[in-house]
Amino acid sequence: MPKPLFRGVCASTITPFNSHGELDLSLLPAHVDWIISEGANAISPLGSSGEFPVMEIEDRKRVLEAALEANNGRVPVVAGTHAYSTQHTIELSKHAERAGADSLLIVPPYYMAPTPSQAMTHYRRIAEAVSIPVVLYHNVPLTCVDFTTDHLAKLFEEKAIGGVKMSNPEPDRICQLLQATGGDLFVYAGLDTVAFEGLCHGAHGWISGIPSMVPRAAQQLYTAIAIDGDLPAARAIWKKLGPLMRIQFSSYLSKGEGAHWFSVMKAVLNMIGPPVGDPQPPILPLQENYRKEISKMLAELDYRVKS
Repeated sequence: MPKPLFRGVCASTITPFNSHGELDLSLLPAHVDWIISEGANAISPLGSSGEFPVMEIEDRKRVLEAALEANNGRVPVVAGTHAYSTQHTIELSKHAERAGADSLLIVPPYYMAPTPSQAMTHYRRIAEAVSIPVVLYHNVPLTCVDFTTDHLAKLFEEKAIGGVKMSNPEPDRICQLLQATGGDLFVYAGLDTVAFEGLCHGAHGWISGIPSMVPRAAQQLYTAIAIDGDLPAARAIWKKLGPLMRIQFSSYLSKGEGAHWFSVMKAVLNMIGPPVGDPQPPILPLQENYRKEISKMLAELDYRVKS
């Protein structure tokens, strides 16, 4: 029987590249060690933060194998196996299962904007090809596919998915899904802007930028809400995390200029953890003015910022 899906905080691991844009997997073990030492309950290689769109299939397989080796069975691994075509998604998903991943994270087919019913068939075919659970990555802005609560509940009833990473700016979408499935479908807060509310609604965990940048602080918030039920303590923690969330998603929220979420993520990891390199163009390194602001926020969260 496959392992159950994780509960808690999941950090999306990055993919390290050198200055020439080539994979530098020598940096990955220290990055994974740091995330686990920070208290993450699971890791997710090759999510959005793993920059999967910039790599061909064989390099993505190499990255996943390196992440699994670095993890060495310490925490569950939720492998990103997204691809536009069903055929390539199945190929990556079968490889992930063989390599030892515990579950899969899969965004709907993108760019060609299939209908919801077509995208549902995509997930059904993947589920037929593997035996480990699939976490559907609900991300409308980057896929143009908006599964309703009814769509997702049906896929769960059919055993095509075991969980949903809900990256929707409306907290009630998390609440609806939990209520519609009686809490049996694993629902994860997938966007930091709704993490506080999502966890209060009973989300099973949190997979997004803050857990990937500052896992220890994310774990403190999860524990305060989901385990201790201590709302005043959770509010105090979120008061410190909120400014980091807002600067991280400033361009996303404004739908224009501002700090790009991934530029922020790699900058933060380089500031407080083992080096992870810069994003691949067209995403550029974070501007200096944002770094100064973020340094103060990290100090408030008790992280030591490298000089």
